[in-house]
Amino acid sequence: MTIAPVLSPDQVRGGEVRTPRGRRVALVTAVVTTLAAVVQQVLHAAGVAGGQPWPWLLVAAPAWLLARRGPRAVTAPPPAVVRATGRLGRIPAWAGAAAVLAMAAAVWAALQDHEPLVGHEEAVYGNKARSWLDGTPDAGWGTYRPVGLPALGRIALAVHDDVGALRVVALLLTLFTLATTYLVAARLTTPRRAVVATLLLLSGLGFLRRLPLFLNDIGATGLLLIVVYLLIRAQEKPGSRALMLLPFPALAAFYLRYGVVGTLAAVAVAAVLAYGPRAWLAQGRRLALCAGVLLAGLIPHFIYAAEATGSPLGLIFSATEHAGRAYVGDGLVYYLSVFPYRLAGDLGGVVMAAGLWGLGAAIRRRRGNRLTGAATSATSRPCDPSRVFLGMTAVLTFIVLGVATDGEPRFVYLPVVLLTVLGVQTLAESAGRWSATVLTAVAALAAVTVPATAQYVAHDAMPGPTAQRVSTLAVARQFAGDRPCLLVTGYEPDLGWYSGCDAVTYGQYRRMAPAAGASGVEVSLVLFERGRLQPGSASLRRLIDGRATTTRTIPTEGSLGTATVITLRALRPDAASAGARRPTGR
Repeated sequence: MTIAPVLSPDQVRGGEVRTPRGRRVALVTAVVTTLAAVVQQVLHAAGVAGGQPWPWLLVAAPAWLLARRGPRAVTAPPPAVVRATGRLGRIPAWAGAAAVLAMAAAVWAALQDHEPLVGHEEAVYGNKARSWLDGTPDAGWGTYRPVGLPALGRIALAVHDDVGALRVVALLLTLFTLATTYLVAARLTTPRRAVVATLLLLSGLGFLRRLPLFLNDIGATGLLLIVVYLLIRAQEKPGSRALMLLPFPALAAFYLRYGVVGTLAAVAVAAVLAYGPRAWLAQGRRLALCAGVLLAGLIPHFIYAAEATGSPLGLIFSATEHAGRAYVGDGLVYYLSVFPYRLAGDLGGVVMAAGLWGLGAAIRRRRGNRLTGAATSATSRPCDPSRVFLGMTAVLTFIVLGVATDGEPRFVYLPVVLLTVLGVQTLAESAGRWSATVLTAVAALAAVTVPATAQYVAHDAMPGPTAQRVSTLAVARQFAGDRPCLLVTGYEPDLGWYSGCDAVTYGQYRRMAPAAGASGVEVSLVLFERGRLQPGSASLRRLIDGRATTTRTIPTEGSLGTATVITLRALRPDAASAGARRPTGR
């Protein structure tokens, strides 16, 4: 098969010359890899293909850039394309946003069947919510965890006491964040571009994987996005009282997830760098009132933290200490290694990369304006200061969280959203007369990517955790009842949720003995054939400490294999120290 040479106009003689061979190769590569990406997503969406999708678009994007280098005629889109995009343009933007929300609800419902059992983190918050409802032990809970999500779970469990009620809370938080993304992006760009950005967020692997679960990261992202928008409005609308409203979403995000402290710090630094200290000092009274309300809202937390740890900031530092990082900065290394594919997929990753490009362009324009004394155009939307603010918030969030905690995609949803919004805006502006066509193509591929990503999550990402929980469920059912019990295991929240027993890790139990087992509490050590965080033979003998035991095996069909349960005979009440309590940390 021969490929006709690509021609470009001769700027001097008015004729046509052959495009350089490198550009021809780049164009062929771009076309082939783009078609491969489209076909792949269609096959995944149809359930024909499985496994992790190949990141074809991460190859196609730079190939398109190389193919477009040099002199070229910028032509208008073909009439048929213009007519097609024109018909789509008659659909109201709000209808597109509603369709995205409906798609999110459909994906949430479909994935429930593939991960029906509550996971580790979900069980931690679910146990606390249920303990507030009926006094069931809050197995796995630590004082360093925020109280916002259990509070929402407590309301849900009062309506219906099962996992489904907790997952409905997750759906509502997801819809809230997606709706917030659309509304904020519509103000910063245009409503139609906001629909594309929201659809891209939903299609990303990092976001969609956690969408069906009872976790706090997605909901906190929506609240943080409101904080970011209020800061922009405070600077770019004269006389705005946005700073008066800012403490409320900031406090809600904090009580929902303590980890937002690092993100809020990144937002604050980015705001100062983007707009300058003088711009904020000019709003001194409103800024002082905002800080006062924020501190007042934190007083209950400071009091609780001081009682629990001895320091008003003890819980925040404790949350950082419980991060699973191997060394300081390993989270940043992780984000650099997975950026952008594992965060947003190849389509979302390309748009995020365009957002970084847009940030660089905005910084260059701003620097040029300062050198020439020119003012930034007031009609550009968003104007350069807000672009710099959004982009720097994203970059600084990666850095701050990457240094302070371990790396996980769900920790950095806010920078993903911000770079996606910037990326959509940058693509639209760069495409010129092709803007509507390019955004329509991006939206169409994103609409196919959502079910494709959902298929991958359902059939490749979820089976492993579900197989593990089948094992813990089989053991937990053996203990369900009204008698007081304590399970010692590496899977304490999961076993606690399904059994109703209290549960601790082996490390916690070492600090509890010999008080555990007093007052008629039945203590059982649970060991799985392929379990984690389990003691060796010598350590197990020390834990038993010569007490009479009953041993039984429980076969399971899950990935952890057969469970061995060693039940200790209860101590006499006078044999235990009266003051011992279950540790509150994990």
